[in-house]
Formats: sequence, structure tokens, C-alpha cells
Amino acid sequence: MGDKPTEIVIPKENALFRMDARGYWHNAHGRFRKKSIIDHFNRSIRKDEAGYYVSQVNGDRIEKVYFPCEDTALFVTEVHGEDTLLLTLNTGEHLPLSLESLFIQDDNLYLTRGDERIKFNERSLLQMADRIEGDDDAWVLRVGGRRHPIRILSRN
Repeated sequence: MGDKPTEIVIPKENALFRMDARGYWHNAHGRFRKKSIIDHFNRSIRKDEAGYYVSQVNGDRIEKVYFPCEDTALFVTEVHGEDTLLLTLNTGEHLPLSLESLFIQDDNLYLTRGDERIKFNERSLLQMADRIEGDDDAWVLRVGGRRHPIRILSRN
């Protein structure tokens, strides 16, 4: 009684799926299309000292699969609110926007949480389009009646 399940670990070089720079899952047959599978994979994303992985319990085993991602595994998928913004991540997590953590790099909008980079996907950028203004030299986000500068980091 109480036997600990066996953990099966698959390194990312052996994973049968990957995440592209836009947050889409792919396997050998192409981009995932079924929403329930995409949602399951996104909700299963975790991180440890070895990187991002998805895991599931399969009988008496825990399968932990590290996966390659072209940029980051975390994406803002929705933006809610007016005077303060609440972000929904692809994992289903809700996160209040920390204006100080925003930055632009390589024409993409990101924020940081600790050592994690979280990228805004196309949908979330469209939801914020009327709040963001600027040009190549300076960008601002309008929130709560104020204009907050967005840092621009040098290109990779």
C-alpha cells in the first residue's frame, strides 16, 4: 500500500511534440488542431530546474516529457480589465499585469515573472492594440489614465 508511482522521464530531444515561437503545438503530422488536446497540453505545462515539461498519470506511472520550444512555453492568451489588467496564460493561470515587467524584444511583447519569459500571443496583442502606441524608438502602454513606457531590449 502506498507504492510511489514510477516516474518515466523523456528528455526534450526525444519528445514527439514541440511548441513553436507563436505558442502552437506541433508533432510529426503538423500543428495540433483539436482544441481539447491543445488545452490539455497547455494546462499540463510545468517547469523545474531542467526546463519546461508536460506530465500525466498513466496507470501506475507518471510520464514527464520535456519538450522543445522555439521561444518560451508561456503565453498571454487574453487580457481583461480597464484600469488594471488581468492576464490569462495558456496554462489557464491568471496573472495581474506588472507594468514594470513589460518589454519589447525582436518586435514581440513580453513580460517577466521571476526567471520566466511570458510572450503575448496574437489574440492578446489585438486586445491591447488600442492601448499601445509608439514607434521604433519608444513605446507606451496606456492603463488607468496613465502612459507607462515599455522597455525595448536589444535584438537577440
